[in-house]
Amino acid sequence: MAAGSDSGPSITGKVSSVTRTVAPTDSTHRSPRGALALGKNPGRSRSHNRRVLLELLRRNGPQGRKALADLAGISTQAVANIIEELVADGLLLDMGRKRTGRGLPPIQYAINPDGAVTIGLEISVGELTATLLDLGGNLRHEERFSLDDMRPDAVLALIGDEVRRLIARQSARLMGVGVVMPGPFGIEGLSGVGPTTLKDWTDIDVAGRLSGDLGVPVVVDNDANAAAVGEMLFGKGQNVGHFCMLYFGAGIGLGAIVQDQPLRGAFGNAGEIGHIPVAPGGLPCQCGQSGCLEGYASIHALSGYLGSSDRVLRADEIRARIDAGDPAIDDWLASAAPHLATMIGMIENIFDPQTVILGGKLPGRLLDDLVARLKVPPSVANRPSRVLPRVQRGQAGQGSAALGAAALPFFNAITPQLDLAEPVPVPQE
Repeated sequence: MAAGSDSGPSITGKVSSVTRTVAPTDSTHRSPRGALALGKNPGRSRSHNRRVLLELLRRNGPQGRKALADLAGISTQAVANIIEELVADGLLLDMGRKRTGRGLPPIQYAINPDGAVTIGLEISVGELTATLLDLGGNLRHEERFSLDDMRPDAVLALIGDEVRRLIARQSARLMGVGVVMPGPFGIEGLSGVGPTTLKDWTDIDVAGRLSGDLGVPVVVDNDANAAAVGEMLFGKGQNVGHFCMLYFGAGIGLGAIVQDQPLRGAFGNAGEIGHIPVAPGGLPCQCGQSGCLEGYASIHALSGYLGSSDRVLRADEIRARIDAGDPAIDDWLASAAPHLATMIGMIENIFDPQTVILGGKLPGRLLDDLVARLKVPPSVANRPSRVLPRVQRGQAGQGSAALGAAALPFFNAITPQLDLAEPVPVPQE
């Protein structure tokens, strides 16, 4: 078992109480307030209004009922009723009256960090990362385990034991569990194929089995989506409504945040860029194609350069090779950067993000070197009025996917969705 992380300023391994430092806010690149879904007045959706108020308090800090009503666009009475309910549920704290001048000062309400906790777990090739967040978004625990046995039964049993151990040390209730793993999910010829995926996991109902075992809601997503959520809440994606995250696990994936929401696609497989050919006629890939991005820009590809083609190296092993000045590191950078730059140019043209963020399990120094070597081709991102860099290294650290996993139950519970005029039908095959 190993603990610790590379670059997150407040993420340390095996800790009982850690508060993450929030990145400074730059008002010039905040998400527009209009991106937040407004509330609905009586009778339409009380649960939606609860989400709106919780999200406003998460973003803006303590607020009074009148201020919340103005921000949410719902009546003060509706806000009062929901606040009473949330206080009774232990999710909000009465912070007392704030003096603002003449008259009776308004009572301020804030999210109660001890009102609930969530646990996030990232299952990756050879490693399990567990994190615990409180309702205030503070990291209370992070731990990593080596996985010598990757069979689903063994890993799910370990997860169940770890969740029970963690929650036994908390007074707050467990709101839910988030589990993330490399995708794609349910795709013939890609799911479970090759050394960057989880073999024998294709038909496993992870959410159903863990929910039945633990008795709480379980959310399952892919690692790149979760890493983007983690970066949005704790890293360089704070106050950035549109960004793309390239996540280096064993392979490489894309997580896209569009209008403050993760873009998952119809079947949860949006952002599977690892098997897009970037070098026609290039290296053969186990998916049956040649020249796939993953064959050049991934930890698996780097491991091959470092003499470990049959096993994906851990971050600490890669750091040791960097410290030793291994020239193979530079060889990999020279190979990966051009192909990654090509993909970033495509991503910019397709998504038009404010910025592209690189993160994941690569050591921070290596991510910095990779960003410095990128020569991204012209795209719609070539704007003279840019505020954010086109490409930058993430801030949430190597635990970004596990952080995002822990945030998923909160995100699903408190983040309002933008209203749709008509229900969206489930796509049919």
